[in-house]
Amino acid sequence: MSDPTFWLVFFSAALALNLSPGPDLLFVLSRTLSGGRRVGVASVCGVCSGALVHVAAAALGISAILATSALAFAVVKYVGAVYLLYLGVQALRSAGSVAALNVKAAPKVTLWQAYRQGILVDVLNPKAAIFFMAFLPQFVRPDQGAIALQLLVLGVLVVLVAVVVECAMVFLAARASSALRGNRRLSQWIDRVLGSVLIGLGIRLGLAERT
Repeated sequence: MSDPTFWLVFFSAALALNLSPGPDLLFVLSRTLSGGRRVGVASVCGVCSGALVHVAAAALGISAILATSALAFAVVKYVGAVYLLYLGVQALRSAGSVAALNVKAAPKVTLWQAYRQGILVDVLNPKAAIFFMAFLPQFVRPDQGAIALQLLVLGVLVVLVAVVVECAMVFLAARASSALRGNRRLSQWIDRVLGSVLIGLGIRLGLAERT
């Protein structure tokens, strides 16, 4: 798999897909704006860890169950939607709380909580599983060895691209929001907007179809 054209097309597609504003990126940005750069990076690590679960499932063929079973898809979809709605409601309830804390106060979301939430947001998104099942096989070449191993390698590379893209977004968002978090009124509106975004993502996931 040393063909430069192959890798150029693959990484271009991976970059374009990771730059699109999907649930993972929106979740990471929301956590960055509300908790700062470290929380944002922890969220990136979380959603990318969740993506690795989908990569492994795709390589093993498990994700095909979600693509073919309406019941399995619905269960995962609604659990994920409820979780996003819960996070959104929590953000709305805590609106403005960051600005009320002093500089040395503990953040309202710890790094571990951000990481764990990121994992759940990605793992409980059945469309992420179907994405890997649909995207990765397009770049599998039967003459280059075991299909499962190729899927695994390609999936890990897509996730690594996501880490780079999302961390860059985190640093940009953190710089833009650092001044805003010190203003209580602006902080309240930020939390309200971000809570609404998470609720919107939950509703969107709940209405998602398998196609």
